[in-house]
Amino acid sequence: MKRALTLALAGLVGLIASQAGAIELKDISYDTKEAGKVVFSHAKHLAKKSARGNAAFSCATCHTGNKSKKHYTMADMYKGQSCGACHNGKQAFDAHECSKCHQVKEIVYQVKETGPTHFSHTKHLTKVKDCATCHTKLYKTGKNPTVSMAEMEKGKSCGFCHNNKKAFGVDKCSKCHKSPELTYKTAPVPKATFSHAFHTSAYSCKDCHTTIVKPDMKKNKRVSMADMEKGQSCGACHDGKIAFSIKGDCAKCHTGFKLPAKMTFKNIKGTVIGHFSHEFHTAAFQCNDCHTKLYPYGNGKRTTMQQIEKGASCGACHDGKSAFSVKGDCLKCHKSS
Repeated sequence: MKRALTLALAGLVGLIASQAGAIELKDISYDTKEAGKVVFSHAKHLAKKSARGNAAFSCATCHTGNKSKKHYTMADMYKGQSCGACHNGKQAFDAHECSKCHQVKEIVYQVKETGPTHFSHTKHLTKVKDCATCHTKLYKTGKNPTVSMAEMEKGKSCGFCHNNKKAFGVDKCSKCHKSPELTYKTAPVPKATFSHAFHTSAYSCKDCHTTIVKPDMKKNKRVSMADMEKGQSCGACHDGKIAFSIKGDCAKCHTGFKLPAKMTFKNIKGTVIGHFSHEFHTAAFQCNDCHTKLYPYGNGKRTTMQQIEKGASCGACHDGKSAFSVKGDCLKCHKSS
């Protein structure tokens, strides 16, 4: 009984001693003011093995027994203090490789005119290893003031690198800003389409924005075909010199646009039919020769022969000079079937 009690007491003393000597290793979190949370793992560091296969580090590698409350800056670490004693690019990865310790974010800027613009830390860090390239020479690690495209073109912010030398220029807008394929409702003719992808393959965004059209499409005034023919909007380039004329083939912009080959008009009394051939007329004339000077697109107002003889509708050309007169052979247009 005495022997059993002695053994029990000895075991209890040993357990207390072992627990007293045990050190609980925790992951330590540092909340940096501008660069987020940094986590230091004791377990990961003590698990490192040397080339010989034994433990690479012990507690004494870092802990000297003297407690210090000194705050170390990244500049201190670059000089070999604190983490920088090992993280020098030789014993361990360099302290300049910030994303190894600091969590980096994918950033979205809400640009009023062009919508969300994305900045990827991950993509940039595959090419630029040193965060100090941007932080804090170009940006604070916290919130930064908005920089305009004009300022970037002068070398500020993104423009410091994106100058067509170090990286693609800020004039390549579609690299960062989404360029939508636009569709405009143009009843009664089919919708008109505008392809940013096609146009930006040949031109810079600033060729149109903001001299011709504003980036925010909602703020652009509706422009008629007549306005375009005078050089506004698309007509600034589509003048037959820089690019194909808007007075030409309508189907180039109005997708699915097909002219009715022949149109028939019943006489008011319903006895004689009038025929009009788009196919014949567009072989010699452009759409804008008639639309919308003589006719609106779609169903125009009914015109009598008396009005046509006075120069309205068909009579604008069929006057005996530009084309045969409407006062001539009626069967040229009016056929019994």
